[in-house]
Amino acid sequence: MVQGEPDPGRELDGRHRFDRPARGDGTLALMDFRFDSVEGVREGLAKVDYLADEGIAGVVYLADRLQKPVLVEGPAGTGKTQLAKSVAEMSGARLIRLQCYEGLDESKALYEWNYKKQLLRIQAERGEDQGWDEIEDNIFSDDFLLTRPLLEAIRAEDPVVLLVDEVDRVEVETEALLLEILSDYQVSIPEMGTIGAEQIPLVFLTSNNTRELSEALKRRCLYLHVDYPDLDREKAIVLAKVPDISDSLADQVARIVRSIRQLELKKSPSVSETLDWARTLVLLGVEKVDAEMAGQTVNILLKYQSDIAKAVKEFSSEGQAFKRGGPFSTDE
Repeated sequence: MVQGEPDPGRELDGRHRFDRPARGDGTLALMDFRFDSVEGVREGLAKVDYLADEGIAGVVYLADRLQKPVLVEGPAGTGKTQLAKSVAEMSGARLIRLQCYEGLDESKALYEWNYKKQLLRIQAERGEDQGWDEIEDNIFSDDFLLTRPLLEAIRAEDPVVLLVDEVDRVEVETEALLLEILSDYQVSIPEMGTIGAEQIPLVFLTSNNTRELSEALKRRCLYLHVDYPDLDREKAIVLAKVPDISDSLADQVARIVRSIRQLELKKSPSVSETLDWARTLVLLGVEKVDAEMAGQTVNILLKYQSDIAKAVKEFSSEGQAFKRGGPFSTDE
C-alpha cells in the first residue's frame, strides 16, 4: 500500500470511507454511506409509507455500513419486496430487479451476447477482407453485450439497489452464481476479462421459504425475517396506504385480520390483501364491519374455499360479539 493512502475499509468520517472493490482498474474509490443512523433509516422509510420497526431499520443500516447483502425471509405478502423498493425510493437510488424463477440461467441473470447482431457484423466485415482476429475483437465488445440485472447492477456508476426477488425459486447452480458475484462484486467475461463494481450496490434477496437456501449464501448475507405485523403496526400501515379510511375502520380491519390469521388456514391473509380488503370496505362505504359484511367480502382476504368456509363459520359464531363490540371491535 502506498504510504499515506487510506487503509481499505477505513471509515474517514461519519459519511465516507475507502473500500474495495471500487473500480474495475483496482484503484480505491471514495464510498458514501447512504444512511446516518438507524433512526434515520426508519424515518426515511416512513416518509415513503413503509412503516419499519427497529429490527428492519437496523438491518438496512448495517447492510449499508458493512456492504453486505440482506436475505429477507418470511411469509408471502409481508412487505419483503416492498422493503427493497422503499429503500431505493427513500435513498434516491435506482432499483434493479432480478425476478427469479425455475430455469433462470446465466444468460437471463448476468449477460449474453447479441448473436444476431454479431452475425450481421461478421458478414459485413468479411466482405471487407478483415481477418478473424480483427473481427473477433470487434464483435466481443460492449456494442454486442446484452447486460442482464446482475451485470447491470455491477457496472452501474449511479447508486443502485439490487433486488433479487424470490431467490428460493432458482436452482442450486444459479444460487452458486449469485454467491460468486455477491462475494467479490465482480464478473469474469471470458471475451472481455474481469469487470469490477464501480460502486457497491445495496442488495436485497427475498425468499418465501419454498426451499432451503445454501449455508454459503446465508453466511454471506445479513438475515432479516419479516413476519406479519402486530396489531398496531398493521393498523398504521392501513391508515398510511388506504386513502380516506377512518381510524375506526382501520382498527376493525386490523383486528379482524389478526383474528383470521389465528385460524388453521392454507394461506393466511397477507398485508397486501389486508390493504385490498380495507380499500374494498371504503369503496362500499362501510364504517362498521358486521358479521354479514365480513362474510360477503372475505374472498378479498382469502383465496381458498376451505379457508373462506372456516372464516365465515368463525364470523357466524362471533355474530353477537360483532354486535356488542366483542373481539373484533374497537371497544375491545
